Amino acid sequence: MKKILVLFAAIICILLSSCGMSREATSNSNLLQTQVVLEKKNYKVIGTVRGESHQNYWFGLGGMSKKSMTESAMSDMMQKADLMGGSRAIINVNVQYKSKMILIYNQMSAIATGTIIEFTE
Repeated sequence: MKKILVLFAAIICILLSSCGMSREATSNSNLLQTQVVLEKKNYKVIGTVRGESHQNYWFGLGGMSKKSMTESAMSDMMQKADLMGGSRAIINVNVQYKSKMILIYNQMSAIATGTIIEFTE
């Protein structure tokens, strides 16, 4: 009886455990290629902005491609930035990828972050 209880407890632990991974996109492969020379103090930092995109996979199937997920996160970030009505730009754009795995289920996330600046001159 004790062996069955230990075996049952081990099976429950395996079924309830999960794994997670996170990594940064280290190459400059984003879609926003703006060149601005910031030689003098003609701008002010407004704040930071963040956009996210999530995809679910069952048995490794489903969801969008990595490129599509990145573009969706960037689009979400741009919508939240509210760049209308001034000379604003997003700088220091980074994309981070996270993965959460539980047996046959995998959730991938792309998180785009950036800094909003506004030019004063």
